[in-house]
Amino acid sequence: MKKRFSEEQIIGFLQQAEAGVAIKELCRQHGFSDASFYNWRAKFGGMSVPDAKRLKELEAENAKLKRLLAESILDAEALKAALGPKALSPQQKRESVMVMRKATAISQRRACQLVGLSRTVLHYVSKAQPENEQLQARLVELAGERRRLGYRRLHALVRREGVRANHKRIYRLYSDAGLSVRRRKKRHGVAVERQALERPTEPNQVWSMDFVSDALANGRRIKVLTIVDDFSKEAIDLAVDFGISGHYVTRVLDQAARFRGYPKAIRTDQGPEFTGKALDQWACQHGVQLKLIQAGKPTQNAFIESFNGRFRDECLNDYWFTSLPQARILIAAWRRDYNQHRPHSALNYQTPAEFAAEHRATTSAQPAAEECL
Repeated sequence: MKKRFSEEQIIGFLQQAEAGVAIKELCRQHGFSDASFYNWRAKFGGMSVPDAKRLKELEAENAKLKRLLAESILDAEALKAALGPKALSPQQKRESVMVMRKATAISQRRACQLVGLSRTVLHYVSKAQPENEQLQARLVELAGERRRLGYRRLHALVRREGVRANHKRIYRLYSDAGLSVRRRKKRHGVAVERQALERPTEPNQVWSMDFVSDALANGRRIKVLTIVDDFSKEAIDLAVDFGISGHYVTRVLDQAARFRGYPKAIRTDQGPEFTGKALDQWACQHGVQLKLIQAGKPTQNAFIESFNGRFRDECLNDYWFTSLPQARILIAAWRRDYNQHRPHSALNYQTPAEFAAEHRATTSAQPAAEECL
C-alpha cells in the first residue's frame, strides 16, 4: 500500500539529504521511490515547515477560487438561457429551472437557488380537487350569463349561493378558466376613410378650418380659428379668443356666411371643437358636409396647414401681443393684407381677392355669351 507523507515529514527527508544522508538510504528506510524524492525537492526545496503550510493553504484557496469561478460562469450561462420576464409564480420558476438545466450542465439544486425556488415546490404535483372543479364550472356558467362581470362580482354571486371561498381562490380559478374581461379601449378619434385632397373648382365648395395657438406677453394662451376657402385661398376669418368652443365655431361660421353664403363642405381635423354635437347639428341644419381627416394625419388637410405656416411666420412670429384687443387688431390687419395685397404662387401670383374677382367676372360672362349664341 502506498504511503502518504505530510509536508513536515517530506521537509524532514529533504533536510536529512542536505545533511549528507544518501538518497537511496532514505528511500530504503522510509519506503518511497527516488522519483518521489526528486518531485518533493522540486516542490519543497529550500522551504521550512511554515512555508509548506502556507503553500498548502494557498493551493486550497486557489482551488476554492477556481471552483467559485466555474460556478459563477455556469450560473451566468444558466441565467442567460432563462433570461426573460421576471419569474414570480412557482410555475414560472419551475419553467426557468427546466430551461436552465436543458441549456447548461447546472445541477438542480443550484438552479433552484438561482431562481429562489424550493426543491420541494419543484417536485410538487397538484392534486385534482372535485370541489374546485365544480366551483370553476359554476364561475364559467355565471360568466357566460354576465359577460362584463369580473372575478370580484362573480365572487359575490357565488357567496350568495352559499359557497365559502375567499377572493384569492376565486381569482385563481377565474384566471385558469380564461375568464378575464378585456378592457374596453378608449376611442382615439373617429374612424373615417381617407379622402383624396383635390382642389375645388369654385368658391364656397370646400372650406378648411384649424386652430393655431399663441401667447400674450403675460404668458396667457390665445387660440386663433383659421378658416380658408380652398379654391380662392382667401382667409375667410381669423377668430381670436382665449377659448373657442364648438358653439363659438358655429357663430363664427354664421357670421362669415352672411357675406359669402354657406359652403358645401368643410374639412377639419378631429379636434373636440369639430367633432362635438354643436358643429354637427349646425352642419345638418345648413346642409354642410363635414369632411374629417384621419386622426394624426395633418397632411390630409394640407391647404389649411400651408396657410397656418404662413400665418405663423408672417404674423405671430413678428408681433408681440400685449392684450387680446391688440392681437385681434393686428391679426385682422394681416388678414386684409394677405387677401388684398400678398401675391399667392398657387394663383399665378395673384392675390386671393384678385383671383376671386376674376373668377366671378368669368362665370358671370359665360351665361351672357350663351344667351347671344
